[in-house]
Amino acid sequence: MAARGFPYTDLKDFLAALKRAGELRRVDVPVDPTLEISEVVTRTVRAGGPALLFERPTRGEMPVAINLFGTEKRMAMALGVERLDEIGERIGEMLKPELPQGFAGMMGGLGKVMQLKSMPPKKVKTAPCQQVVYRGDDVDLNRLPGLQVWPGDGGIFHNFGLTHTKDPQTGKRNLGLYRLQQHSHNTIGMHWQIHKNSTAHHAVAERLGQRLPVAIAIGADPAVAYSASAPLPAEIDEYLFAGFLRGERVEMVDCLTVPLQVPAHAQVVLEGYIEPGERMPEGPFGDHTGFYTPVEPFPVMHVECMTMQRDPVYHSIVTSQPPQEDHGLGKATERIFAPLLRFLIPDIVDYDLPAAGVFHNCAIVSIRKRYPKHAQKVMNAIWGAHMMSLTKLIVIVDEDCDVHDYNEVAFRAFGNVDYARDLLLTEGPVDHLDHASYQQFWGGKAGVDATRKLPTEGYTRGWPEEMSMSPEVVSLVDKRWKEYGI
Repeated sequence: MAARGFPYTDLKDFLAALKRAGELRRVDVPVDPTLEISEVVTRTVRAGGPALLFERPTRGEMPVAINLFGTEKRMAMALGVERLDEIGERIGEMLKPELPQGFAGMMGGLGKVMQLKSMPPKKVKTAPCQQVVYRGDDVDLNRLPGLQVWPGDGGIFHNFGLTHTKDPQTGKRNLGLYRLQQHSHNTIGMHWQIHKNSTAHHAVAERLGQRLPVAIAIGADPAVAYSASAPLPAEIDEYLFAGFLRGERVEMVDCLTVPLQVPAHAQVVLEGYIEPGERMPEGPFGDHTGFYTPVEPFPVMHVECMTMQRDPVYHSIVTSQPPQEDHGLGKATERIFAPLLRFLIPDIVDYDLPAAGVFHNCAIVSIRKRYPKHAQKVMNAIWGAHMMSLTKLIVIVDEDCDVHDYNEVAFRAFGNVDYARDLLLTEGPVDHLDHASYQQFWGGKAGVDATRKLPTEGYTRGWPEEMSMSPEVVSLVDKRWKEYGI
């Protein structure tokens, strides 16, 4: 069942829905975007609190909306469902007739059903995001209440800017979510990582000696905002996926100064370009890993045009050691893409990406074990599955283990493993932000087989039966519980 008011026209529409649901609190006293907002948000997230609208930030010219996706309930509201699994189930049902084989087949099948079941973006001539226009010397990024989240951060960052680029040769569009460091009143550092599609677009432009046009939208509707974070392959357009999530076409408008399109109902849009070969130091930044990422050279966007709605709302996010708001985004990705992972690896019954593992350090996977070393086969398949290749630790359990119950998982992983035989060590790519790997971009990985062992795997002792109470006694005690007076 879709959430009331879904699909939302824009960010303000979603904020109104959150307010009606009792999920939004307005903060009407002055609060500093340098560190103070971060501390307030972190405490609110960890208390399971509401989305926040800081109406009077002491820097910038507009309110700050934050913690919009900080709970699974709000994330489901953002995507118009009661349960996040509903979206994955829709994808799974649409894919069934396609019977895709392998990763390429799965993504091809997804692309086909997206084309059939979704609505492509709709181009409009005029848009709310261009009600107010600043060009040239009038561009001033200080109008935005960008955040400094942690004391050691290298400055002000814009943490929910939806970055638009396209391949200079093919014209293929990409929408990505990257942190953006404000270097000056009209320049921004582009922290796009080695595995990201925008990095590939920039590499092509540099090879051709061309400027790369860039447009950044801040404060899009929640389905578009989520789509920017989703780990979609380059073959699948993020706006087609957003249309699928919304059940309605996303309205797009041509930028005023660059050959790109942006969401017509965004709150703020920055237009500009990146010069080939230009880099500036970017960072440090307190990231979702819970550690500061180091200073590295990254490309620089020169902002030549800044457009916005009248009375815009600025959208941002705080990153830190979990739990933090990005838990909602990560959990949505886990649930939405579960059917796709199962199509790619049919052995998988369910999986969980723990927030404490920042959604790429650890995956807990249950399987219906059928043959010797089945668990190790699944580990290797996961390490070959698109962005799942960055997973550092995979724990495989039997199908009767609830992968979302960490106590039960720990019981299996601590008790069912002979680490001389059941531990698979390998090397491969890791996340750009991973600080533990001795080399940047690649490092060691481990797979733990916590399943019951088979005689054909060399286990000859006879696997013991796990204790469980008889159903009759459970039923009896259920009926008499009040009698016991406990």
